[in-house]
Amino acid sequence: MGAGVVKKSGGGGRRSRRRGQSAAMSEINVTPFVDVMLVLLIIFMVAAPMMTVGVPVELPETAATALSQEEEEPLSITLTADGRVLLMSNEEPVEELVTKLRAIAAERTDDKVFLRADGSIPYADVVQVMGALNAGGFRNIGLVTEQGGPTLDGSSN
Repeated sequence: MGAGVVKKSGGGGRRSRRRGQSAAMSEINVTPFVDVMLVLLIIFMVAAPMMTVGVPVELPETAATALSQEEEEPLSITLTADGRVLLMSNEEPVEELVTKLRAIAAERTDDKVFLRADGSIPYADVVQVMGALNAGGFRNIGLVTEQGGPTLDGSSN
């Protein structure tokens, strides 16, 4: 080698590899992660409608619009066609309803309650439960109905 000749190294700073060996990969393989997320998404999309808890009742239809959702789940009272009273999903005797409601009202911050009654229930029975709700400390009572019923002017939505 003569003066002024610069020798270049062949690797350019890269490590030399032996034949058949591969360097450790430092990037995350995203494809399996995305596959798992898509499977979970599909599972939750199928399962979500089945997670609603409720007792089947034939609700009357009305022209009223739906209420907005709040942070705390509102209390729900259901009157079935066979005369049972359900507090959320637990059957309660009518005689003990006011006592239970007072205990629940002491623990809750919201006094909103939804009253679901089958359309075949006599009005007097519905009003009796509304009186128990009022005596139990719940003054904000929403009557649950199905949308799309007739209006008072004779038209339907």
